[in-house]
Amino acid sequence: MPDWKSVLSRLAVGDIFHASCPSKASFICLVEEVTNERIASRRITTQEHVDFELATGLTLPRSDEVRCRIDSIAPVPVAIHNVLLGLERKMRLCRGEKVRLSEEEKEALKFVADFYPANPVDEE
Repeated sequence: MPDWKSVLSRLAVGDIFHASCPSKASFICLVEEVTNERIASRRITTQEHVDFELATGLTLPRSDEVRCRIDSIAPVPVAIHNVLLGLERKMRLCRGEKVRLSEEEKEALKFVADFYPANPVDEE
């Protein structure tokens, strides 16, 4: 089991990481803030704000929700990172409008679907 706080303390504003939920939901998140106790992030595809405990990598508890956990902080290649940042901006600016993904965005999402499981936190 990793020392979550020392591993997750490496994250900085602008980094992208991945978290998974017991429901198999995939969270590709952009770091907005890192404090001594939490990581504030925003999901790239949904723009949902999600906070994680620095000490455990788990989402902060909200009512009876099942908690998700950060499972990879491995940096993606620069080209993929840039595409994901562009997608995050597109989703943020569209504000609920229907968004059509470009081929490049689809390929980046396919890439991370394989990349993050192959690069879990416990091996970093």
